[in-house]
This record gives sequence, C-alpha cells and structure tokens, in this order.
Amino acid sequence: MAEAQNIPAGSTTAGSIAVAAESTVATRMSAPPSFDVADFPVPHGREEEWRFTPLARLRGLHDGTAVATGEGVRVEIEAPEGVTVETVGRDDARLGKAKPVDRVAAQAYSSFEKASVVTVAKEAVLAEPIRIAVHGEGGVAYGHQVIELGAFAEAVVVIDHTGDAVLAANVDYVLGDGAKLTVVSVQDWDEKAVHVAQHNALVGRDASFKSVVVTFGGDLVRIHPRVEYTAPGGSAELFGLYFTDAGQHQEHRLLVDHNTPHCTSNVAYKGALQGQDAHAVWIGDVLIQAAAEGTDTYELNRNLVLTDGARVDSVPNLEIETGEIAGAGHASATGRFDDEQLFYLMARGIPETEARRLVVRGFFAELVQQIGLPDVEERLIAKVEAELEASV
Repeated sequence: MAEAQNIPAGSTTAGSIAVAAESTVATRMSAPPSFDVADFPVPHGREEEWRFTPLARLRGLHDGTAVATGEGVRVEIEAPEGVTVETVGRDDARLGKAKPVDRVAAQAYSSFEKASVVTVAKEAVLAEPIRIAVHGEGGVAYGHQVIELGAFAEAVVVIDHTGDAVLAANVDYVLGDGAKLTVVSVQDWDEKAVHVAQHNALVGRDASFKSVVVTFGGDLVRIHPRVEYTAPGGSAELFGLYFTDAGQHQEHRLLVDHNTPHCTSNVAYKGALQGQDAHAVWIGDVLIQAAAEGTDTYELNRNLVLTDGARVDSVPNLEIETGEIAGAGHASATGRFDDEQLFYLMARGIPETEARRLVVRGFFAELVQQIGLPDVEERLIAKVEAELEASV
C-alpha cells in the first residue's frame, strides 16, 4: 500500500484508483463562518470546499430549493440518570455556539424549528451511554442538536442515523473543563438518503473529546467534523470508518483548529470501497495558529480499494504558523486489496470468501475497538461482513 507523507500538491491515478495528496495548503475558509445563508454564495462545484461533491445529488440542500416537510426525521433520545433532555426553540441561549462554515450548514441553522439539548450535570459520570436515534421518514429536514457536559463530567453518546431522508444538520459538542466525552455517530441510511452535517466540538481546559464517525449507507453523505479549543490542555481524537459501495458518495471533511497553547489532536480514518463509481473523499485539515505553542498533532487516512471502478480522494492538509510545537505530521495511503495476504491465508486452507473477510476485518479492527461499546462494535463488524458478502 503506497503511502504519501508531506508531499507537494498534486494527484495520481493508478488503474481505477485515484488518489490526491496535498500538504501545506491554506485551511482558512474562503468565506468567514456565519449564521446568515446570504453570506455564502450558491456553490457551483468549482470552489475548493465543494470540488469533490456532486452538487446535483444534494437534492437542493445547497441552493435553498429543499423545503422541509413534516415527515422528515424522527428523533428519540434515551438517557440515564444525571442527564437532562430538552426540546427547545430557536431563541435558546445554548444554541449557536459554533458558526456554520458553508452554505448548507447555514441553511440548516436558519431552517430548523426545534432543537434537542442534552445536558450532563457537572461531575456526573455516566455508567450507561446516551443513545440518540435519528430515523428518516422520507422527507426533507433541518436539524440542530447540542450535547453539553459540565465540568469534570464523563459521558458516551451514540447517535444512530437510519431510514430515508434528505437531512442537513448541525451538532454541537460543548465540553466543560476536565470533561470527557466520547461520541459515536453512525450513518447507516437507506440507499437513497442524503445527509450533510457539521459537527462542532468546543473543548474546554484539560477536557478530552473522542469522536468516532462510521458511515455505511446513503446515496450521498458529507460529514464535516470540527474541533476548537477554548482553553489550554485539551485533547481531541477523531476516528472514522467508512465502507463505500457502488454509486455511493461518502465525504468526510475535518478541521482541527489549534488556536490555544498546549493542546493535542490525533486523527485516524480508514475506508474500504467496492463497486463501480464508489467514491470516497477524505479531507483532513489541521491548522496550528501562532498562539498555539506546544501543540502535538498527527492525522492519518488509509483506504482499501476492493474492486475496480472505485475512486478515492485523500487530501491531508497541515498549516503551521508557529515553530514552537511538540510535533505535527500527516500521512495518506490508498491501495488495492493485498493479493499476497489473500494467498497466504488461502494456502492454509481458508476459503477465499473467509480470507477476504479476515483481511478487511483486520484493517478496521483498530478503529472499531476505539468505540468501547461491545454491542455497537459487534453490530458494525457484522455490517462490514454483510457488505463484503453482498459483493461476492
């Protein structure tokens, strides 16, 4: 599997695999973040932040023609003791702590009617996860969710997306000082669904944030995780797993904004692709601002192409404005299924179908183990194996 690290801007194509790898590219937005849709022009596909996205498949989320319908999505929240769950209006002061960075996110913020606010009390340590089910019922919806942890609270949140919908949403994770939050966001949509979301993490002093984004279903899924630090000592881990099938477009665009001294971040996303016109996009932006002395950061993206006809665009970007850092690096690697590994297993009596399953399972194992919830881990491994069986 070829690996690219700190390579100049450019792209290469090998057979049915297309890989782009870039470094030291400006990560600041072309337009400033804003809640006002009018501050963002309608994209045409030539813009840097939209050049990989098939705009026609956004079903009007990008140009204002997607009108919310009553049968959009249904949200159900199960929370243990120590958690407050509220449905609030647009005027609630806890909303809007992070601004949208593109037109779809601004449209989502301007269009939602009610928001879900989940609050974990100060110093509460939850023994059970908070489970949020977002189920599409065939319509268009705009959503907003806030998950806020008080100082020194600890929680795990699982967000499951299922069904069929055209959904644009913003999700804010607000961590108080010393808080620890793990979020597992699973996109397991039906085949025609469209999902575009901006995830915003605001990490307090000495707080720890872990995000695991898992994407399987949908016609088009575009997730934009973002991290900012509100005080020194914060840490963020961003993990991702995606399995892109024929005709699917799955895009993950990350930004870690090191704007505060002595914070850390670690990014690792892995994807597998199979089938004609399967397209995965991973953009990993890390910005180390001049004030962020003592930063330690690393980002990694690996892709496994299982069949001909699939395309991967992998773009790690690292922008450093100070030389006083602990460390910074990135890597991107994309390759075909390893025939030597397959041969090794088959030579020991393992059938080809089972051998392929073992190789792919091993490829994803490290990230799946980051979840820490056996029932979710088992479900995701079963989903990966079901995807492999469907291709046989």
